[in-house]
Amino acid sequence: MRGRARHDILGDMNPEDLRAYAQRAWHAAEALEQEHWAREVAERGRLATFEASQVLWEHMRRLRPDWPSPEERREDLAHHVALKRAIDRAVGAFLSAAHR
Repeated sequence: MRGRARHDILGDMNPEDLRAYAQRAWHAAEALEQEHWAREVAERGRLATFEASQVLWEHMRRLRPDWPSPEERREDLAHHVALKRAIDRAVGAFLSAAHR
């Protein structure tokens, strides 16, 4: 990258810190997260996840006021459409198997 300054965000990190981070007990953190959201949904219903999504949306807009870009919105919509089609196919398969 001649002529431009390059900033390598990992260059200033301690290799031991990186190893410690990579070797964390991620399964324990995942279990705690699942317990947290099970409790939140049990206590507050779907509102819990909706409110969390709104907080994340606001956070991203503070970081990147132009987010999401038109291209990102198109990609997101395409993923949602693909997921909906996959769910519809799965439902069709289950209904078909149930009626045999």
